[in-house]
Amino acid sequence: MSEAEANGGANGGDVDDAAEPSGTDAAEDSTEGGLLQELIEGFDGTTVEITPAGQSVVRIPKESLRDVAQRAHDLGFEVCADVTAVDWFREKPIRYEVVVSLLSISRNERVRIIAAVPRDDAVVPSLVPVYPGANFAEREAYDMFGIVFEDHPDLTRILMPDDWTGHPLRKDFDTGGVPVAFKGSPKVT
Repeated sequence: MSEAEANGGANGGDVDDAAEPSGTDAAEDSTEGGLLQELIEGFDGTTVEITPAGQSVVRIPKESLRDVAQRAHDLGFEVCADVTAVDWFREKPIRYEVVVSLLSISRNERVRIIAAVPRDDAVVPSLVPVYPGANFAEREAYDMFGIVFEDHPDLTRILMPDDWTGHPLRKDFDTGGVPVAFKGSPKVT
């Protein structure tokens, strides 16, 4: 009997846990082949990839965001860790991407869902009905990028003042400058 078997497995679990092959190939095969295919089954226009770092990524049409998130929740992804956006100004034909990071504590797996969002129709379904904790992350993406989350219960600014004009994390947002006068400093002409 090996030391791992005598101690109840490599990490205190069952003996079968210690006998499982380690490495990214076994993890990728089980995730990509089964769970991710089940996640996107029936959704048109979806792709699945595994990043070089081993993270599962599902690219979907923006209209399917809530439905795919609901399926992920049903498959055991209990936690919406983050909702954010990326501005691909002048780098990709479709300007924005909404990026949703989901976590399955029971499976010890993560999946990233990415939906491309065009500038002239920057509206996606809110995930708050599926993951109530997405509330504040969606408000931040709205505030910083101008992405509208349809059916969000309170889509208002969260970081910027209510009367702020524009969305500061858009790459074409004019940063400009605000003159600041320090007490006792000479006036700049």
